[in-house]
Amino acid sequence: MIESFAVFAAPDFLNGLLLKMFSRESVNYVVWPFAQIVLVVSAVAFWALYATYAERKIAAFMQARLGPMRVGKWGLLQPIADAIKLLTKEDLEPEQADHLIFKFAPYISVVATFLVLAVVPFAPDWGVITDINIGLLFVLSITSINVLALMLAGWSSNSKYALLGALRSSAQIISYEVAMGLALVGALIFTRTLSLSGMVEAQAAGHVPFVLYQPLGFVLFLISGIAENNRAPFDLPEAESELVAGYHTEYSGMRWSLFFMAEYAAMVVIASVATSVYLGGWYFPFVYRLTEARGLHALYVAMSLFVFVAKLAVLLYTYFWLRWTLPRYRYDQLMELGWKWLIPAALLNIVLTAFAVFVVRALDGWHGINTVARTASGINFTFSGKALMIAFGCVGVLASAFALSKINRRSRDFNLKTQRRGLRLLNLPQGKPAVPVVVAAQPEG
Repeated sequence: MIESFAVFAAPDFLNGLLLKMFSRESVNYVVWPFAQIVLVVSAVAFWALYATYAERKIAAFMQARLGPMRVGKWGLLQPIADAIKLLTKEDLEPEQADHLIFKFAPYISVVATFLVLAVVPFAPDWGVITDINIGLLFVLSITSINVLALMLAGWSSNSKYALLGALRSSAQIISYEVAMGLALVGALIFTRTLSLSGMVEAQAAGHVPFVLYQPLGFVLFLISGIAENNRAPFDLPEAESELVAGYHTEYSGMRWSLFFMAEYAAMVVIASVATSVYLGGWYFPFVYRLTEARGLHALYVAMSLFVFVAKLAVLLYTYFWLRWTLPRYRYDQLMELGWKWLIPAALLNIVLTAFAVFVVRALDGWHGINTVARTASGINFTFSGKALMIAFGCVGVLASAFALSKINRRSRDFNLKTQRRGLRLLNLPQGKPAVPVVVAAQPEG
């Protein structure tokens, strides 16, 4: 009875070895999940370590520089040197800081970020730690805890710079969480499940990634995710030109690095959810036919994992690309973008998606047109239905852009040219300077 529930059991070549040492129940529910957790946490921690190296190298490439080159060949040991420096650096604490909260806040940020990875489907079968039917809701609820960690860190530091950074972060994350949650509703209309694994399987069954049905939803989710990660051009909580370093100004050593580990791990979380919901997750055409259909199950899981990582890498590169391409927003621009543009666009996307699904389903059977293949577990369209949904997705982008341009037609927040015209450097129309120029008298003779 228990064996029937062990959906994500260990692969065959490990299962026999583990069963010699433990019972089947222990292997399926204790030993193998623990091994999966260790592998995922280690992989993400290694990514957080070398993401700094990758980011510096990508920035150097964009700016015609070399980047890290001194420590090890091509600078590959630079992250190791940075880790040793942070581990041995003195752990400072402000005199009037709240000791317990100051020490505890970085761990909240790290744990909340790593906990979400338990429901991410990196691959089929044993490529996911656990699959719960509210997986997407679990991701949104746990990631929102991160704002509490940043608020506690800023408040407990007893520093105005840190407190201002924490307040900025809380307002920013709460604002963009609304847009991010609404952007996912469009994809839920097709799958009718909150399970991330179920969403990937729905895309695999239809052989079409949801980004083709939901281009607007994908863009909105990606922008909101970048803003929630406090990454440039939305890195207002850490604006070093204004707040020294933001909410972690008073942190040093390893505790300071925990915030950055959580930030880079959160990048993996957002990119993983985007990959699973919009890019098909581990699904790729012909992989099943070349592996699983021929009885090569382990190779099928390994190839699916490689596909997922490749899609993930493209989105993570986008983070670095945007950071070194776009300047930082002003804070008023940041909030205007979230509340005046992203949230209305997400609401329009829900309405347009529901309308598109209603029309396509209504056309099924009309004059011999077949648009819907099945609706038992999500909506699976025929070729005609897929073409119509893709067309509706493209039209939805244009319709949303037109509607938002009309809604915000009187907004001057992004029109800096108009603002500059209102500035007067001269006090008279004739062009006389505002401050009279005093000419020194020339000595005679």
